[in-house]
Amino acid sequence: MKFNDMPYSRPNAEEALALSKELCGRLTSATTFDEADAVFSKWHHALTEVETYISIALVRHTIDTEDSFYTAEQDYLDESMPIFTEASQNILLALNNSPFKQQFIDKYGYLLFKNIEIELKSFSPIIAEELAAENKLSSEYDKLIASAQIDFEGEKRTLSQLSPFKQSANDEQRNAAWQADGSFYTANAQRLDEIYDEMTKLRDKMARKMGYSNYIELGYYRMSRNSYDARDVEKFRAAVVKYIVPIADKLYRKQAERNGFVYPLSYSDAALTFRSGNPKPFGTPDQILEHGRKFYHELSPQTAEFIDFMFENELFDVLSRKGKSGGGYCTSFSAYKSPFIFANFNGTSHDVEVMTHEAGHAFAAYQARNIYPLYNQSPSLESCEVHSMSMEFFAWPWQEGWFGKDTQKFYYSHLSGALTFIPYGTMVDHFQHIVYENPEMTPEQRHDEWRKLTSIYMPWIALDGKIPFYSEGKAWQRQSHIYERPFYYIDYCLAQTVALQFWALSQDDFTDAWQRYLKFVSFAGTKTFTELVESAGLDTPFKEDALKAVSDAAIKWLDSVDASILK
Repeated sequence: MKFNDMPYSRPNAEEALALSKELCGRLTSATTFDEADAVFSKWHHALTEVETYISIALVRHTIDTEDSFYTAEQDYLDESMPIFTEASQNILLALNNSPFKQQFIDKYGYLLFKNIEIELKSFSPIIAEELAAENKLSSEYDKLIASAQIDFEGEKRTLSQLSPFKQSANDEQRNAAWQADGSFYTANAQRLDEIYDEMTKLRDKMARKMGYSNYIELGYYRMSRNSYDARDVEKFRAAVVKYIVPIADKLYRKQAERNGFVYPLSYSDAALTFRSGNPKPFGTPDQILEHGRKFYHELSPQTAEFIDFMFENELFDVLSRKGKSGGGYCTSFSAYKSPFIFANFNGTSHDVEVMTHEAGHAFAAYQARNIYPLYNQSPSLESCEVHSMSMEFFAWPWQEGWFGKDTQKFYYSHLSGALTFIPYGTMVDHFQHIVYENPEMTPEQRHDEWRKLTSIYMPWIALDGKIPFYSEGKAWQRQSHIYERPFYYIDYCLAQTVALQFWALSQDDFTDAWQRYLKFVSFAGTKTFTELVESAGLDTPFKEDALKAVSDAAIKWLDSVDASILK
């Protein structure tokens, strides 16, 4: 079914809660496994319908944040989400306590119940009020960012529409774009500080009400971490500082030298990889999408089927426009077994990454669409990011159809960008650990911590105050994940480490690498992150030599590049 034809009806939270209580009673009183399983099936049907309506409302609201109907629907869902969560947890608790638990495990797998145990630690009705307030603050942050109408070169532009100018090879234009972008955030600085301050204290309050010493442990449970903990992440951060930061620093020093910039770099100068300009895809948005279709047709029979389904059912919205929420994401409409891609094309290489990164998520969702139950369709989020980041690298043989003469420049900037991203993403994670260990910090103290971490993880960046907001050590506030999805961002770093392993394998044997990727995807949510990585014959990111191995392979490739393209 085409997206625009999908009907929407507001899901009733109170009805879902009442149904869950009724079904819990039936689960408890079931005398056979088949009877208990039939009750679970009835809940699964209701859950599928509710999740589909929630996703439809989200997409239609973010496509147009000025649509009053879907704004009201999103407001209702923000307020009601804790009730839906309570309804779901009622069922999960009854399943976990069922005398037929072992038979459920035999049929649906052990991980479902491991995840249930984590889920039960992540929510209690006693934090429902705080969760509703958190959702409202997240929506307010999103609307604030989407509201940007920045006067630049005679036109009003959204933050996404300003992005191409922030990569301009013209120094004056690029610097002006960064100034304009930073000025928007500066103008909203007070409310940005207030929103995050309220969020931090809300989350700390939730954790303490549930018996945790701070939000970190609760945050990890809310992220469904099922194969590693904060100590493993801390070891990963140390390995990033040891192996990746020196390489990234070397790459930025070379960039400064070849572009004639002063080191350390301003945010504006760091954004220009090549003096002649960053690689840009040629063609219209429709041509970019059409080459994406060609890529997936030629990659494999599975991806060909997937991309035809996406086009035939109009399951993406990728053009940037006034009132549209920023960023990009992939979601699914479970009732229709349909993924959906949301993005903002802006005339940069980002547009191609949408066709690879977000479509990587969508392909994995499409492959898992027939897995029952829903709980087993998606792995934890770092595994989902492996789906997307690895797909970016599998697209390399087709990049010429997007970039033409800039293809080699794209390869260089994509691979070097994968390496230099890891320190930034790790810094985002480290920052959040500090914040939630010290929830009483003032906004200025948080900015101070970001500045300190920048000197450790991104020593190539100048915090000299010349670009409003950014060079003042406040750039973390543009990272929506910090506000809306605490502790999510490290998932990208862990996933990038795995994706780089797929890249290295594909350089030697593309077919073997692709088959390993398909195996990784095929398990969907039935294995943990570390099990999925091992199933593909790769090293988990928590092994120190994993980071060393991928960084060595990547830097060897980068050092071999013909110097004539680095201009």
